[in-house]
Amino acid sequence: MRLRLQRSDERKPWFSPWRSVEAEEILLLVSFFSKSHFANQFSLIYQARHFTVGCISFCRKCQVNVLYLHLQKLTAALEQKPDNAEYYCQRAYAYILLQNYHDAITDSKKALALDPNNAVAFLRQGIGEYYMKNYASALKSFNEGQKLDSADSAFPVWIKKCEEALSAAGSQAKMSWPSKIKYDWYQTDSHVIVTIMIKHAKQDDVNVTFSEKELNISLRLSSEENYNLKLHLLHSIVPEQSLFKILSTKIELKMKKPEALRWEKLEGHDGSPDLKQGAPVSNSTLLYPSSSHYTKNWDKLVGEIKEEEKNEKLEGDAALNKLFQQIYSDGTDEVKRAMNKSFMESGGTVLSTNWSDVGKRKVEVNPPDDMEWKKF
Repeated sequence: MRLRLQRSDERKPWFSPWRSVEAEEILLLVSFFSKSHFANQFSLIYQARHFTVGCISFCRKCQVNVLYLHLQKLTAALEQKPDNAEYYCQRAYAYILLQNYHDAITDSKKALALDPNNAVAFLRQGIGEYYMKNYASALKSFNEGQKLDSADSAFPVWIKKCEEALSAAGSQAKMSWPSKIKYDWYQTDSHVIVTIMIKHAKQDDVNVTFSEKELNISLRLSSEENYNLKLHLLHSIVPEQSLFKILSTKIELKMKKPEALRWEKLEGHDGSPDLKQGAPVSNSTLLYPSSSHYTKNWDKLVGEIKEEEKNEKLEGDAALNKLFQQIYSDGTDEVKRAMNKSFMESGGTVLSTNWSDVGKRKVEVNPPDDMEWKKF
């Protein structure tokens, strides 16, 4: 006797193996057993509606092991039939039960690549994306699946959950943004720096355009709210040598001056002539032109910003690159020569600071164990 895989998982969101087991969950668990006698025993239990404490305890202990066994069999089946979309769908479902949502999404996408009209694959992909908190992507997946199978009652349930999650996230985002984002500026002998005080901005949400006498910033705060800043600059800048940097606490825009002139203020009238009457910026303390009774020590502020950038905690490749840059900048001439020689000769696979070693020989290519070096 073989029981077909039920669709209870999509109609009811993820169930935990540690809570009480209901009838449909036991039937669902049975479907993962390949041994017919297990299926027969559980089928009789299900039909009789007789769920003992021992049965529930058995299910709790066996559920994860059974899922992993099912995964192994599906993986072996896919090795034999890599173009079987149904196998990918079933394995995606097993990944969902194991809370491995990333692999569930990957398998769902593979199933859709083989069968674009597979509504179940859209459903599995949406569930994985939902639990990864990618609510917008999940909503899109559920909507696509509903177009293919409008009779499936699971889609409206998940669509509603996504809409509620997106609505809650949007409300929280609106509360987190300040009603008016502040910005400030200061200058050195070579640059004018504008700082926008906003935390945790994302690279994809920021758009900056430098013109000769104009600065445009567009920042997406949420799906419904944008921040735009347009400044008509007092003097000209060099757009090609101007840049911006996104930090954890702010966005910093560095505009290159064509000449070392002091700007009396940041903005000028739109279309006004570029009157270069500013005095050269001295090496003394930089003061911001202000009508207030106090002045700011901008040299101190620059030092604080540099210290903040130095202490900023990075992750992944950014942290590793920063470490290498720090070693290179603080190293002696021999250290720098060793790093340059080892990196260039090894094709970027070796980085050494020992000049007494690499200075005597050619540094051979040494890729990681799981990678292969190829010339292009």
